[in-house]
Amino acid sequence: MSTPDWEPLWSNAADTYSRIQGNIGKVMRGQSEAIRKLLAAFAAGGHVLLEDVPGTGKTTLAKALACSIDADFQRIQFTPDLLPADILGVSLFNQREQAFEFHEGPVFTNILLADEINRASPRTQSALLEAMGEGQVSLDSQRRPLDSLFFVVATQNPIEFQGTYPLPEAQMDRFLMHVRIGYPDEAAEAKIIRLVRSEESGGTDARPNTADGGAEAPAAIPQDAVFAARDEVHAIHVSETIETYMVDLVFATRYPERYGEPLSKWIQVGASPRGALGLDRCSRAYAWLAGHDHVTPDDVREIVHGVLRHRLMLTYEATAANVTADQVIDELVKVVAVA
Repeated sequence: MSTPDWEPLWSNAADTYSRIQGNIGKVMRGQSEAIRKLLAAFAAGGHVLLEDVPGTGKTTLAKALACSIDADFQRIQFTPDLLPADILGVSLFNQREQAFEFHEGPVFTNILLADEINRASPRTQSALLEAMGEGQVSLDSQRRPLDSLFFVVATQNPIEFQGTYPLPEAQMDRFLMHVRIGYPDEAAEAKIIRLVRSEESGGTDARPNTADGGAEAPAAIPQDAVFAARDEVHAIHVSETIETYMVDLVFATRYPERYGEPLSKWIQVGASPRGALGLDRCSRAYAWLAGHDHVTPDDVREIVHGVLRHRLMLTYEATAANVTADQVIDELVKVVAVA
């Protein structure tokens, strides 16, 4: 049996993701936590919603991941006039063949960047629901499967509301994680300035597919290595104690009155079963990225905000008091104990 071409470069699945993380870190300075959470969702086989103010690197992060993988990449700039056919594709009549031919839309790819997804109408946003949930597209009475490697990275701006359409709860629930980028610290900001200045002057090429000093980096990660990593994530052990802890966290969002105030005043609708499944998948992926063979309570706490923040509907009282979903989850972590 011949050795795969990528074996000398990517000796194991953990090394694969370590190299991806380092590669992305070359263009995303000071965002190691956001990178780690993006990779956790990618290793778990889910989709990610990136949210933060303009200029924090949401699009750069998604494109850097795509450049690190030997996979097809498509970007859709969502606008109010975008139609479902612009995403899914359309059947056109071929006069020569006297038959309809289907022309695939950008959703038929491996890594899809849905940029500023909340700028499109709800009808267009919903075009992604089946693709994200079932890995297929139904058009013209036919089911068209997507590739096994299909990963959606959507971005949105939380501070600009003119000309936007908030994502409905059904679509928000399709995202495995909701990741907030945040501003870099002072040291990282200075590195970003120097990095861009060097690129402008023709110096170090800091694109994600090159190494430091402008030397070419190893070839992009093959898809076989990505699937091997996912197999290892599936094998991470989850004890009964940790499983109970994850279920208790989710049920605390559904029955906050069990924990008294302030949770009972803050939560209107709790997380769906997808929330529990997301905690399980992401905690295993996060544990695997940390080099653990089992999930710890700290692994769950590290990813619980990203998994649950977009699955909670807060009360009017919480909104009026400027209580955020992250503050609610902080309280959940505080009152829900590990059995």
